[in-house]
Amino acid sequence: MSERTLAKEELIGLPVTVNQCKDPNWINKTGIIIDETKNTFLIRLNNKSKRIAKNIAKFEFEQNGMKIRLNGSKIVYKPEDRIKKAR
Repeated sequence: MSERTLAKEELIGLPVTVNQCKDPNWINKTGIIIDETKNTFLIRLNNKSKRIAKNIAKFEFEQNGMKIRLNGSKIVYKPEDRIKKAR
């Protein structure tokens, strides 16, 4: 699976790690995506839900045993539109 393919998939329920972020408190945080809006992910971290803006971070997703990195600014779409528009 490639970055382009993952950008068009459903991301809710996937494990995610924040690799790079403008907010240093987020770097290397790992959790599960529980919701997605146009500009944000809601991530479950240690039994707490935290919201992060997509455009300030680079994410590493794990799916089918593979780790794929995505720049958040490339997926700033509504989830239902991202499937059609992801770059």
